[in-house]
Amino acid sequence: MNTNDPLGRLSAEGVAIWLDDLSRDRLTTGNLQSLIDTKHVVGVTTNPSIFQAAITKSSLYDDDLRRHAGQGSDADAAVRDLTTDDVRAAADLFAPVAARSTNGDGRVSIEVDPRLAHDTDGTIAQAKELWAEVDRPNIYVKIPATKAGLPAITAGIAAGISVNVTLIFSIDRYREVMDAYQAGLEQRVAAGQSLDGIASVASFFVSRVDSEIDKRLDAIGTGDALALRGQSAVANARLAYAAYEDVVAAERWQRLEAAGAQRQRPLWASTSTKNPDYDDTMYVTQLVAPDTVNTMPEATIEAVADHGDITGDTIRPHRENAWNTLAAVRAAGVDLDDVSEVLEREGVEKFETSWNDLLESVNAKLEAAK
Repeated sequence: MNTNDPLGRLSAEGVAIWLDDLSRDRLTTGNLQSLIDTKHVVGVTTNPSIFQAAITKSSLYDDDLRRHAGQGSDADAAVRDLTTDDVRAAADLFAPVAARSTNGDGRVSIEVDPRLAHDTDGTIAQAKELWAEVDRPNIYVKIPATKAGLPAITAGIAAGISVNVTLIFSIDRYREVMDAYQAGLEQRVAAGQSLDGIASVASFFVSRVDSEIDKRLDAIGTGDALALRGQSAVANARLAYAAYEDVVAAERWQRLEAAGAQRQRPLWASTSTKNPDYDDTMYVTQLVAPDTVNTMPEATIEAVADHGDITGDTIRPHRENAWNTLAAVRAAGVDLDDVSEVLEREGVEKFETSWNDLLESVNAKLEAAK
């Protein structure tokens, strides 16, 4: 292993490196292929904010938009076509990675309409539509870990759809997500259906946790509170990994694994640091353990490649310290349950806003092209 290659060391430790971005520009310029070839990137995640930026800031979609205008398409239909085209092309690019993967790498994620976050039936229906429309085995359909999303996760897995569960902020909700995944697999087993090719990841958000808790610690203002800034997100994720280990060690999971099930790996999302005073690689270097995924914007990938200090497993040796950190945060006066509820609500609202902005922009382009 090249000691001058932090990304290679990260991969060797069992952390799959995924890019948290997708655009037609990345596909047509060869940038995405270069990241696969030189930066150990083995997957891609997208979300409504990513597509909003990609489509509104590039001229590469204009021909397709003119075609849609000529066909009389509305903004929803045009956006669905543009996004599924990009995901399909990226999935084809990652097909060789997927072919040699045994744990669900080489895949591209596409999210259900965020306006369906609290609509179980609507989420299930659109997950099936997206799976069929992209028509590639190496994708994930992203479903939010809202209360309404949990039964949709189970239904999607039971239908043979690989699912990336997004917007997880609390360990309790994460346990519910893992339960939903196992329930879907159990339904397939009970129906005599194969588990081959079904994969899932659970996207546990990181930096947003520090942003929200730090704000509350600042408001409390005591010395003890201020000393805890920048520690909660990593502690929260480390305890999520402990919950993952509990689940995969249990008899319920062992039965499913014996039947051919793939583990639902924890995925560290929102891994760019929001506070410029913090190390720009901290949500990567401090969350290293086997069977994990870290999805990063390109700037974070480059930062890790340049100066990331990969020192082996940085999760399991620190479990007790993680418990102590969150206990201290609670003792300082931070309501962690409320933090999770606020972050979930804001996460859904942020994606809804991005999606609505995208639809408005595309609608304006469609009107202009008529």
